[in-house]
Amino acid sequence: MEVKMDPLFLALSYFRRRKLQQCSDICTKILQDNPYDQAAWSLKTRAITEMVYIDEIEVDQQGIAEMMLDESSIAQVARPGTSLRLPGTSHGGGPTPAVRPLTQSGRPITGFVRPSTQSGRPGTMEQAIKTPRTASTARPVTSASGRFIRLGTASMLTNPEGPYINLSRLNLAKYSQKPQLSRTLFEYIFHHENDVKNALDLAAQATEHAQFKDWWWKVQLGKCYYRLGLYREAEKQFRSALNHKEVVDTYLYLAKVYQRLDQPITALNLFKQGLDRFPGEVTLLTGIARIHEEMNNISSATEYYKDVLKQDNTHVEAIACIGSNHFYTDQPEIALRFYRRLLQMGVYNCQLYNNLGLCCFYAQQYDMTLSSFERAQALVANDEEQADVWYNIGHVAVGIGDLTLAYQCFKLALTNNNDHAEAYNNLAVLELRKGRIEQSKAFLQTAASLAPHMYEPHFNLSILSEKIGDLQGSYTAAQKSEDSFPEHVDTQQLLKQLRQHFSVL
Repeated sequence: MEVKMDPLFLALSYFRRRKLQQCSDICTKILQDNPYDQAAWSLKTRAITEMVYIDEIEVDQQGIAEMMLDESSIAQVARPGTSLRLPGTSHGGGPTPAVRPLTQSGRPITGFVRPSTQSGRPGTMEQAIKTPRTASTARPVTSASGRFIRLGTASMLTNPEGPYINLSRLNLAKYSQKPQLSRTLFEYIFHHENDVKNALDLAAQATEHAQFKDWWWKVQLGKCYYRLGLYREAEKQFRSALNHKEVVDTYLYLAKVYQRLDQPITALNLFKQGLDRFPGEVTLLTGIARIHEEMNNISSATEYYKDVLKQDNTHVEAIACIGSNHFYTDQPEIALRFYRRLLQMGVYNCQLYNNLGLCCFYAQQYDMTLSSFERAQALVANDEEQADVWYNIGHVAVGIGDLTLAYQCFKLALTNNNDHAEAYNNLAVLELRKGRIEQSKAFLQTAASLAPHMYEPHFNLSILSEKIGDLQGSYTAAQKSEDSFPEHVDTQQLLKQLRQHFSVL
């Protein structure tokens, strides 16, 4: 005689093994027989929430609306080294733009793409609209709510007749008094239905029922306020939660609020306060390193990433960032060791082989260079990655003196990504070597318009304009180059010559 397992225990077993759909199906059958089974209802709610759950701490992308219509700006002109919006103000001993390329927001390129790194904080609306925010689309992210809206539509998939829980008919006051059900219901409303207003109501009533002593509900209130853009209210809730119970996640949420309010020093102090309470906590150390990196304080960031590796020697972000820092400080052999470590850990993608190829080339291990780029070509996921690989192969070709191959590689880079400003700049230099002045000038102007934050196209255009006698055009381009990279000696010398020439006239 076959003994059948109790359906609820089977569903719970599926939930523990992350087989969420099977867990949900069994709970549905239990609820068809007994619609008032609270255990099955709660388990199904948790399973459905887990299917679409996203960690709120990591995912934080600012859209144009959040950046340009920001009402929480406190100081328009911040002191040097105290703002994330003026990344060039901090002198952290990192490499200059002549060695390490910058992103459009004016920060050095990091070794690891994370949410909100590429978005930056553009200075003007025109610049914000021109900047593609993601690798997969050329359209800027209009709002952070776009992702949440798409998640919200997932609620329709659970039940063909409509949503699993009809929120408009729920008596939130009744559920807020049932601690076992209210937490799962809150997470369902917040993550699955994306109904922040109802989630906020439930959290407020549950906090009141717990006599304002439950830290978990205060954190949830803070999350709701943060999602609604009420950062000061969120800060109060997170602070209050920390007074009741110190939890690592609460420190991370509160630091996120301070970063959104553009108070990196306060965020750093908070992380250090958290480290006093939780020594060696990897997420707190990573948070400190990220803020230092965003403020151009590369040497401090690297030190903290090394501390991260002492605690967790398989931390991909720390290994990648230290590797890229060694590469840009003229230590390709050491960078190669870090990237090989990533390869041993099972990271297997186009970007890693691209970086390995460049490290091998600059470390003079020529036998490995082209094979790494061939692997990178095989693992390409989109046109932008393809363009980057061809661009780097073009650099290798320039290094070995094969300018014909370099010319073809840069052309191929532009075929795959027509907005690749660096390829336009390098093509312009090659065209000038062939004596095609007009073509070279057109390429440089295109590069300068595509990437106004880069100094190279402006400087090259300035030199070219001066050679063909267009002194006014040369002076304008040199000024733009100086704005992008004030310490560039050649630009300063060129401007000095042009000013002397104009004074003689």
